[in-house]
Amino acid sequence: MNALIWFIVAYWLVTLGIGVYASRLVKNSRDFALAGRSLPMYIVTATVFATWFGAETVLGISSTFVKEGLAGIVSDPFGSSMCLILVGLFFARPLYRMNLLTIGDYFRQKYGRTVEILVSLCIVVSYLGWVAAQIKALGLVFNVVSGGYVSMEAGMIIGAASVLLYTLLGGMWSVALTDFIQMIIIVLGMLYIGWEISGMVGGAGNVIAHAHAAGKFEFWPAPTPRDLLWFIAAWITMMLGSIPQQDVFQRVASSANEKIAGRAAILGGVMYFCFAFIPMFLAYSASLIDPKMFAELIDKDPQLILPTLIMNNVPLLAQVLFFGALLSAIKSSASATLLAPSVIVTENILRGIWPGQTDRQFLFTMRSVVFVFTVIVTVFALNSSSSIFHMVENAYKITLVAAFVPLAFGMYWKRATRQGALAAILLGFGSWILMEVFAPAGTWPPQLVGVLVSLAGMLAGSLLPQWVRHHGLALHAAAKSSDPGQNPL
Repeated sequence: MNALIWFIVAYWLVTLGIGVYASRLVKNSRDFALAGRSLPMYIVTATVFATWFGAETVLGISSTFVKEGLAGIVSDPFGSSMCLILVGLFFARPLYRMNLLTIGDYFRQKYGRTVEILVSLCIVVSYLGWVAAQIKALGLVFNVVSGGYVSMEAGMIIGAASVLLYTLLGGMWSVALTDFIQMIIIVLGMLYIGWEISGMVGGAGNVIAHAHAAGKFEFWPAPTPRDLLWFIAAWITMMLGSIPQQDVFQRVASSANEKIAGRAAILGGVMYFCFAFIPMFLAYSASLIDPKMFAELIDKDPQLILPTLIMNNVPLLAQVLFFGALLSAIKSSASATLLAPSVIVTENILRGIWPGQTDRQFLFTMRSVVFVFTVIVTVFALNSSSSIFHMVENAYKITLVAAFVPLAFGMYWKRATRQGALAAILLGFGSWILMEVFAPAGTWPPQLVGVLVSLAGMLAGSLLPQWVRHHGLALHAAAKSSDPGQNPL
């Protein structure tokens, strides 16, 4: 136990050292936000993968799988990995060519200041759940490895403070460099633990057969309207709702060129999908290795099954590698999701309120917002009772209903207008909220209603004014030509 704690302390100091080193590379606000748009393929791929392979992947997805099977994890990893592939195929290169600082800048250039502010606020709010999930996971790790000596609450505060420090120092440079190291630790750690656990259960085939017999591989919904609609809603929540997010955009925009931006997003998505199944395998193996512990925690707190299995049943080296991989996953996601909304707030909200700042002042403001946002999400995490998986899943509903349609249609539909974007945002968000209040578990999922109404708002808001204008001009011209007073003859 003591050796494991000391390893964690040493690992923490190394990441802080990287943050100090990365701070030397930050010369201006663009370096802090986008690492100077200079990152090579292997670094961008690493930061895409490491950012998404977070607490929800190791603890959230695995605990949801052991309770609900594949049917419970449609949104992540199936939807989330597909999101990255879609970004690489359709969004990375066009956004990279625009040379923007944030995804909010796109909405300002396309639709104007009002749309920029509305979408930026939605994006920032959506990060509360995601970042809080990482901080909550840090508290869980400190609590488990210390044998309960460090409480969950104290662990959250310690973890948030340490991630804040190196993110504050080096910005995107810190995130990118630590993500590269953390990707290596995640990959090696997960593969080694998978090999170690498979040896304890007589091979992976035994675990797979047991899970299959228990019905955990049932994926497709029952052929009823309600089940089909909720399945679709779960899939698109992260697949589409994650696309208009600043952390995804930052990785695209930080690339050295547009080819890297597209290819790294696709490769990162494929890697994420493949490695996300290892924690599921590990967590379900607990039902064979320690059935008593599994039965006790499955209803009490399934998020504890995997870390408890590792603490009680594998040698120290395996513990070090597992918790190293877990901490790497959490820290990479936490740092990225602290930086992304802070940059959005500074660039797309505060810059308009305090114009005329020098770049040095702008950089100071950006770092100040990182600090304030960290405090807010830590308080939110301390007072939230949601599971890690559902905190992350719920985070993307707001961007799905308010931001995806304006982004996609603005990029690929020439007739998209400011009025259409405003209608899409307001109607999509409003209908989603109404459904969450009055019919949260009805036949129609609230977020699916929200995105469909948002789509209708974009079409109606863009086409109706154009139709009215066109027919109004035609009627005016017809009336003018038929007016005898206008005819000189």
